[in-house]
Amino acid sequence: MASAAQLSARSNPENGPKSDEKAWEIFSMQPGKSPRQNVLVVDDESLIRWSLAETLTNAGYHVLEAPDRQSALRFFEKMPDGVCVVLLDLRLPDSHDLSLLRRIREVAPHCRIIMMTAHGTPELVEEALESGAFQVVDKPFDLDLMVGLVRQALASGPH
Repeated sequence: MASAAQLSARSNPENGPKSDEKAWEIFSMQPGKSPRQNVLVVDDESLIRWSLAETLTNAGYHVLEAPDRQSALRFFEKMPDGVCVVLLDLRLPDSHDLSLLRRIREVAPHCRIIMMTAHGTPELVEEALESGAFQVVDKPFDLDLMVGLVRQALASGPH
């Protein structure tokens, strides 16, 4: 099981205080909450993870944070149906291409994945969409835009 330093979760205030408890406990035990409300933010920049987590938590989502490929995949190994939308940075310390996008699509084909990148090209966007990304967003981005994209992704049903 991953430590709280590797994975953290935030919960809507109506379900208790925000916490860095073990993510598995939070996501597997939320009464009345479905995986459709769980969002995984994968980015090695803690400020981006924090900003997205705060914004999405305030919008009513349960947010799981992972700083790298290994931590993100560990979550899917433990609970493959536990999350429905992934906000995924293209460049991570242990992943610099679209391989993590493809791997998540293999283990959790129901997930909608929104790619985030500061290194986007038209070719990259095309390849990401062909590989199953719901959307590709350039950094820096507007936090309200990201909330809207998460809502759109959830409304689209399984991708």
